[in-house]
Amino acid sequence: MVYPQGGFRRATHYVLHRMRRLPDSPHRIARGVFAGSMVGFLPLPGVQFVAAWLASRLVKGNLLAALLATFNTNPITTPFFAVLALSLGHWMLGIEKPLSPEYIGMAFANAGADLWFNIKAIFGPEHARWAGLGQFWHEIYLPYFLGALGPGFLLSGLFYYLTIPLVMAYQKARDAKSKERSERRNKLREALANAAAKLKHRGDSNTGPGDDDAAGPP
Repeated sequence: MVYPQGGFRRATHYVLHRMRRLPDSPHRIARGVFAGSMVGFLPLPGVQFVAAWLASRLVKGNLLAALLATFNTNPITTPFFAVLALSLGHWMLGIEKPLSPEYIGMAFANAGADLWFNIKAIFGPEHARWAGLGQFWHEIYLPYFLGALGPGFLLSGLFYYLTIPLVMAYQKARDAKSKERSERRNKLREALANAAAKLKHRGDSNTGPGDDDAAGPP
């Protein structure tokens, strides 16, 4: 869940390999990459695939490319992007809070405690409490979401423009290789056909018209 079994490098190569092999036009694949990458930068835990599907439909991009592009974030890069997004979000909303690990951890802890308390309150006499969840929404989630829009859009746009030439180059190389294999197969078939024709011609030459008479009675 945190670290890929084969490492991030192998996982990244796998995603890029699958992306290049998608049977679609480079521009549709690039639009799918843009949609999925944008969704991947946003804090949408648990619904990223659904959001990527909707976004790809909106921009008329390749669905599988959008789903693959949601893996643009990982435990190594996400903390740096999260700090950038939170800083921008706090600046946009005028929130003056120290973005320290203690502050962020306490906000998550308070929200989690309220959520668990409210779940238990459904089956008991207690009334729901929302102070921790409200603080988390106004000081963490909403600033993160708003702050991620700008950098996410710029990075996703960069991925869009990088995807088009990469996919075009791969598809051209794949078509050239496929054409070369087809030409080799055709040449092999032609050589086999010529060899079979020569063998047949030699067999006909060795069997003359007198051979049948020689096989009969004197």
